[in-house]
Amino acid sequence: MYSEIIDFIRATFHTPEGFIPLHEPRFTGNEKKYVLDTIDSTFVSSVGAYVTRCENMLTEITGAKYAIAVVNGTCALHMAVMLAGVKPGDEVITQPLTFVATANAISHAYATPHFVDVDEDTMGMSPEKLERHLSGVAILRDGGCYNKHTGRRIAACIPMHTFGLPLRIDLIAEVCEKYNIPLVEDAAESLGAFYKGRHTGTFGVLGTLSFNGNKTVTCGGGGAILINDEELAKKARHLTTTAKVPHPWAFVHDEVGYNYRMPNLNAALACAQLEQLTGFVENKRELAVIYKEFFEGRGIPFVSETEGARANYWLMTILLEDRIQRDNFLAFSNERKVMTRPAWQLMNTLPMYKDCPAGDLSSAQRLADRIVNIPSSVRIKK
Repeated sequence: MYSEIIDFIRATFHTPEGFIPLHEPRFTGNEKKYVLDTIDSTFVSSVGAYVTRCENMLTEITGAKYAIAVVNGTCALHMAVMLAGVKPGDEVITQPLTFVATANAISHAYATPHFVDVDEDTMGMSPEKLERHLSGVAILRDGGCYNKHTGRRIAACIPMHTFGLPLRIDLIAEVCEKYNIPLVEDAAESLGAFYKGRHTGTFGVLGTLSFNGNKTVTCGGGGAILINDEELAKKARHLTTTAKVPHPWAFVHDEVGYNYRMPNLNAALACAQLEQLTGFVENKRELAVIYKEFFEGRGIPFVSETEGARANYWLMTILLEDRIQRDNFLAFSNERKVMTRPAWQLMNTLPMYKDCPAGDLSSAQRLADRIVNIPSSVRIKK
């Protein structure tokens, strides 16, 4: 069976031999033109026309009123956590099945991650389990939500759309509203994905995106904060630009700021990539159909979008029987130069987060034992 899978992947990517990466970027548009234009302009740092253009393109794509381009997705998350009002000593709810940046951004704000389980079909935070968990640990007082066991304020909730598959974010938003918890969406992996007609990252107070080198759209690094509130957007732009008070020549900074703004050079690359986003996503959705038919025809679950969701299928995912079969296949495929990988190690098992508050995380553990990501790049037509 393993050999059949490898042969199928090679045939699908028209690569009979050699290395097949998990997800590599495709630079098939105006990337070189825009980057050279930026170099010729000499405006390669955080001031430049492509930064503004990138932000405008993101608002058009996502429907958010404002987009603030920053240097990477982790910085976007860190700033979003702070803008949501998280203070040192607070707790922030998130999911254990996520990239470490989600939990790290909470720690960067000197807050404590608090883990809630996921749904196995979306691999993202479960609204039912969030509601059940909060009903047991949360108490509302003084206009906020508090953990009655630790005494700390639960200051935000950060679900993550895993591998570009939208979770049931509308129901998460309802639970957060009920408990007066600001919602921050980690949409780092889901640019071009929608839930019930709305782009991921636009259901909460803030949302974040990533343009890392392995994402659907990349500019080497890069990220963005999505915001609908004008004053919050002004605050985000100010803080990410070292909190410098606008002035033609004086250097005045009125609070602690962060040097997080995306350079114009990266924004030029991002603009060229964003021009191709629709085609990239359609290409990947076609691949998902091909994979689904192949794997489910052999009794192997392929993780697909749920009702109401339109996934970007950033990383395609199959579920093997258990950790033993998972590890056997990972070794077999990677030895044959077809890159596959498991899910991230669950956040609650990492040494720095193992003592954080958590509910029952059994679904996340079952998924972590079975998940295998398979090659998911945009395929070059041949």
